Amino acid sequence: MLDRFKVPKSDEVRVPESSLRETVTAIFEKMGVAPDDAALGADVLISTDLRGVETHGVSNALREYVEAYGEGSLNARPDWKLITESPGTAVMDADNGLAVILGPRAMNIAIEKARTVGLGMVSMFNAGHSGAIGHHAMLAAKADMVGMCTTADSWTGVLPTFASEGRLGTNPIAVAAPANNEPYFLFDAATSSVAVNKLELARRVGANLIPGWIADREGTPIMEETQVKEYGEFYMLPVGGSREQGSHKGYGLSIVTEIFGTLLAGARPSMVENIHGAKHSFIAFNIAMFTEVQTFKENMDAMLRTLRETPPAPGQERVMYPGLSEHEEEQDRRANGIPLHKEVIQWFSDICGELSVPGLKPM
Repeated sequence: MLDRFKVPKSDEVRVPESSLRETVTAIFEKMGVAPDDAALGADVLISTDLRGVETHGVSNALREYVEAYGEGSLNARPDWKLITESPGTAVMDADNGLAVILGPRAMNIAIEKARTVGLGMVSMFNAGHSGAIGHHAMLAAKADMVGMCTTADSWTGVLPTFASEGRLGTNPIAVAAPANNEPYFLFDAATSSVAVNKLELARRVGANLIPGWIADREGTPIMEETQVKEYGEFYMLPVGGSREQGSHKGYGLSIVTEIFGTLLAGARPSMVENIHGAKHSFIAFNIAMFTEVQTFKENMDAMLRTLRETPPAPGQERVMYPGLSEHEEEQDRRANGIPLHKEVIQWFSDICGELSVPGLKPM
């Protein structure tokens, strides 16, 4: 994650994983979530924070979920069901349940299908937020498969290239693959120029947005550094920012996520009719039905090591690959605690008092 989004040392409070897990699980339960589901939701959020992805961890996401459960826009105990199914595919109606919790269940269904037929895919609609979809993709990688996830948001604040009105969400794509000795490959990125939750991080730490991340209300890309604006005062841009910088590529990839999670589920894209919530896809490729698992992992090691050992350009410290920095961050945070902004610590103090749940125990 860019340094501009990180919590300043002066505002940082370190919290042990165990304390955060206990508190977050208790908050989910107070929202009416079943105990097993509450523990699963906490695991997704805290695993995300351990890997340094604060945009989708407790700092931003949990308060949104608490608000949504409180106002009834999220179903705490969804009666989810598979409405169509084949040996390799399924479509899940999430009954407005949180995909942070239902996502691992969907991916595990895809994994079991892939064990039998080589590839499993579950498309999900009528769902809430999925959290960091890289977490779900990694479930497949840990099962010696290649995992892939996509999300099509219900929010439509991202512009198509050349457009003056938003039609798409941030619509991320994640792919995870296992290796032997190298940290696993994990690519997880929005198809917008920046994830929308990063705007909240920037607002919290007082950082500016860089050129090409957002557009004004007429759709003109803002090509100079700017302060974070209030929602409704801007649109977000696809990856690339402007057409000259390749925004058509981010725009096209965003539509791919709609096809995988929305149209294959028989649902309507939010840009057409916003009635089916967020839509997601969970895909597992069984490596053993393509090649020897050991051969795949050895070849992954060779590729990832070659990337990691590539000589850096002048002024750069080293070359990394997707998933490496998150792996290193996790080792540090397990040992030294998860850094939370003091404003987040205050939110936890307030909500824990309101709900009468155990508060955080900083290190």
